[in-house]
Amino acid sequence: MARKQPYRAVAGINPQALAEFQAGIRRRYTDEQILEALRASATRLGRSPTMKEFGADPEAGMHPQTVIEHFGTWNAAKRAAGLMPRRFATREELVDQLRRLGEELGRIPTARDLDDRRGTMPSKSLYWHTFGSLSTALREAGFDVAVGEERLERAIAQGAALARQLGRLPKFGDWQAARRADTSLLTEWQVYRMFEARRGAWATFQYLVRERLLDEGASVEADGSVL
Repeated sequence: MARKQPYRAVAGINPQALAEFQAGIRRRYTDEQILEALRASATRLGRSPTMKEFGADPEAGMHPQTVIEHFGTWNAAKRAAGLMPRRFATREELVDQLRRLGEELGRIPTARDLDDRRGTMPSKSLYWHTFGSLSTALREAGFDVAVGEERLERAIAQGAALARQLGRLPKFGDWQAARRADTSLLTEWQVYRMFEARRGAWATFQYLVRERLLDEGASVEADGSVL
């Protein structure tokens, strides 16, 4: 097959003149203007935009190619804007994002925190796909996150301590209030989901807390009062 020849007009372009023209086009926008356009598009979209999504955003005000000409690649521009690439993020990048979020929050990030920051943080599904679970990712990021039997043991120990403070087995609402005051506690939903396959999930948890208290020598009445 004969090699396709370039169009005559393209072949006749002066490379230096083209480079000067392209540089002039790029100067229409500063790097910060482009980064702000990316962030604003992510906010409108509710997630980090792809090139196609950014190009279809009528409020973006620029073509994706303009972004690439400034930053080299689409993903490099998104990283500079503080937006996580939707694909091809490395484990190290994902872990680093969790550490930064933890520093911002002053506590261990949750799945809800990721949902609340769609567009500026990787999705929780990406963490699950890459690490197997968000808990595993958090542990790799250096957070003290319990998993499996270790998490259950922590929940029961925290439940027993809270029951002694309250003078009764903790209800779901009790745990919510305690968690707001002490972020070292597992969230009420983290506890609940350990038992949600069972009917009466929270009552199952209360039963285990009661058994722990009895083992520790406390007296637990039928109404849940702890003496």
